[in-house]
Amino acid sequence: MSLVVSAGGHSFCLPVAKGFSFSKPKGYKLGPKAALVEARPKVNGSPVALQVIGGDRAEDLQAEAKAMARAANASVYSPELLTRKYGSRPVQVVKRTLDILIALGTFALKLLVDERNGTVDQNKRKRAAELRNIFTRLGPTFVKLGQGLSTRPDLCPPEYLEELAQLQDSLPTFPDADAFSCIETELGMPLDSIFSSISSSPMAAASLGQVYKAQLKYSGQTVAVKVQRPGIEEAIGLDFYLIRGLGFFINKYVDFITSDVVALIDEFARRVYQELNYVQEGQNARKFKMLYADKEDIFVPDIYWNYTSGKVLTMEWVDGVKLNEQAAIERQGLKVLDLVTTGIQCSLRQLLEYGYFHADPHPGNLLATPEGKLAFIDFGMMSETPEEARFAIIGHVVHMVNRDYEAMARDYYDLKFLSTDVDVSPIVPALRDFFDDALSYTVSELNFKTLVDGLGNVLYQYPFNVPAYYALILRSLTVLEGLALYADPNFKVLAASYPYFAKRLLTDPNPYLRDALIELLFKDGRFRHME
Repeated sequence: MSLVVSAGGHSFCLPVAKGFSFSKPKGYKLGPKAALVEARPKVNGSPVALQVIGGDRAEDLQAEAKAMARAANASVYSPELLTRKYGSRPVQVVKRTLDILIALGTFALKLLVDERNGTVDQNKRKRAAELRNIFTRLGPTFVKLGQGLSTRPDLCPPEYLEELAQLQDSLPTFPDADAFSCIETELGMPLDSIFSSISSSPMAAASLGQVYKAQLKYSGQTVAVKVQRPGIEEAIGLDFYLIRGLGFFINKYVDFITSDVVALIDEFARRVYQELNYVQEGQNARKFKMLYADKEDIFVPDIYWNYTSGKVLTMEWVDGVKLNEQAAIERQGLKVLDLVTTGIQCSLRQLLEYGYFHADPHPGNLLATPEGKLAFIDFGMMSETPEEARFAIIGHVVHMVNRDYEAMARDYYDLKFLSTDVDVSPIVPALRDFFDDALSYTVSELNFKTLVDGLGNVLYQYPFNVPAYYALILRSLTVLEGLALYADPNFKVLAASYPYFAKRLLTDPNPYLRDALIELLFKDGRFRHME
């Protein structure tokens, strides 16, 4: 029997020492599977649940604890360590810098020549393929950049979207022998004692690893086995060292960018490093499933902890079609827009209810299952929205709809965009100038990207410091809107989001949201005329 302590979303499995006792209701007999004792003290503000359990659940937690032990030496992002490491390697730094400048500079020169010769449209497909190859050659950091661009039809022509989409799962593979050796080393077992079969080559190669399809020997369960690329830490470490140096330059000399670029880079780098710890990814998946898979249209695969370590992740295999493969989805009798709408509703729950959200929803991470469910399959990059910010975002939307620009400006204190000693009164006219024009459209006509860009123009003019979590929220929603635009160029994420906000305001008992609802419906004690 084991003692499981849960606090703040994390569980710890402890063996019960001899002599440990607990009370139970009169006449209650403990079965072989579990017994339960609960206490409700606070740890860092979170209630603690004490469970004494046995059987499958205890075994699962013990397997997770062993997986954590296998990942004890996983790397974490440290700017100081990178500076010490690469600051003493000038030759390596200069070589990598030249590689990047030559690759991207040559591509930019070709675009300039196309522009002057009037051959831009003629060479689009060729240049798109060249850019994909450049990103692939430059490695994982630039692959991440390409993955983001591949979901933005408002930024890239169709030829570029199609080429960059291949970065999602068509990257060069590393030798299978290296992958299988990594599995055996990480798990401490021969391959044939773990799997009754495993694909002889990867089913997909992603930026940080590659995935095999296998069958567990003990249960016959079909699983996906993700194995980390050899030398990946060295590659991304040098790139982030260089990019961080560029961030310092921007902070010091580029006046029109008021955000702390170095802080944004550090946040992104920290999350990429977290992706390198596959045990952390497994824990992310477990938490995501607990919070959001209660909806029947959301699917999250299980993790097999006995076969997971810092560099190997074994999870339930998901049969499905990528969300940007519209024809394949429709052949199954499904509709892309229904799935995207499901994704948006799930994203709003992530961002505004629990605050724990999937920060990398590109097409390779979202699958349509034959049953019509939306499956999430990659949990390396997650983020959290502070509770006070979640309420402030909803309130900000209400103030925007009401065109209450003074209240919108004050919201930036709660959102931590501005320090409280900054006077917001000069910001109000800028907000009015932009939103009066933007809000002349109906909700169904508003484009989320247009609002983000317009608000960005306002932010650049004043001493705003946009928190990293907020940038990830914008990225998450713009990616979903980008996916929807594949199926319907007129799709608007704000129109799909509106029912969620309405329901939340009408049903949530939180005092802040009650006040927001009153603000939405009444002004100066009189009912607003809602158009």
